Amino acid sequence: MRRGRFADLVERQLRLFAEDESALLREAGEAEAAYDAADRDEAEELYGDYLLVCEAGAEALASRRETYAATLDEDAAGDYREAFDRAAVKRFPQFALDL
Repeated sequence: MRRGRFADLVERQLRLFAEDESALLREAGEAEAAYDAADRDEAEELYGDYLLVCEAGAEALASRRETYAATLDEDAAGDYREAFDRAAVKRFPQFALDL
């Protein structure tokens, strides 16, 4: 299987994201667990809370992606965004809503 030209870079960026945003990742896990354990009366509100955390994670990933993409020419930036999004969706599916 052939790795793309941005594979190593994206892998390092996502590793750093996991370290830098460990509190957000933990919060997402806790919000999901609370939703899963909720009774019917609380479930809708807790799911909304979970989605807010996931949106924050997606925004943080997109910000990281766009910061680097801005340093590239248009063609390379497109390739980089595709590689980043593909890897981010695999590693952080809870944050894949807006990628």
